[in-house]
Amino acid sequence: MKPSAAANMSARPVAPLLCKIALVEDLREIRESLAQLIGTCAEFQCVCACASGEEALKQIPPARPDVVLMDIFLPGMSGIECTTRLKVLLPDILILILTASDDEEMVFPALEAGADGYLLKQAEPANLRAALLDLLKGGVPMTSGIARRVVDYFLQRAKSRDQFVHLTPREKELLVLLSKGYSNKEIADKLSLSVETIHGYLKNVYEKIHV
Repeated sequence: MKPSAAANMSARPVAPLLCKIALVEDLREIRESLAQLIGTCAEFQCVCACASGEEALKQIPPARPDVVLMDIFLPGMSGIECTTRLKVLLPDILILILTASDDEEMVFPALEAGADGYLLKQAEPANLRAALLDLLKGGVPMTSGIARRVVDYFLQRAKSRDQFVHLTPREKELLVLLSKGYSNKEIADKLSLSVETIHGYLKNVYEKIHV
């Protein structure tokens, strides 16, 4: 090989690794639609699509995905129980709940089970892609209505148990804005911070909620 050719090859940018996605969704139409949607994104690759929690526990560990999109209402084992078991088997795996339920009786158990984010199925395809990218950067993506509900719950619990002192002044300020319905981008603009910094603050707050 000529030196110039070797130099040109070494100068070529290395293609980014694909993020491997697994699906756990019992409705075939939705499962296939999600797999097709993921296939249209250059950053993602669907490596596993399961129709039940039991099937997920068998297929996901050997597939070693980076992220799991998990429905809650599954036949047999629930998505919450499946999340708990997968986190034991694969502690580093990221699990994003993608379901139709915004019921508090589902949201908080899912987060306590180890879910790393919570989106409603009504989310636009672009929002799902953004949520996955946010998750991979260390964020905690949530549908805005879910995020406000989590914040309201935390504020009520903090007030009743005098736990608010555990929040930094900036975290308190962020929570107030989030509870008023501001998006992460709007909060970042108001506080003159980057969106990534806001994600970091939110992650800290959600970890305190888990505690």
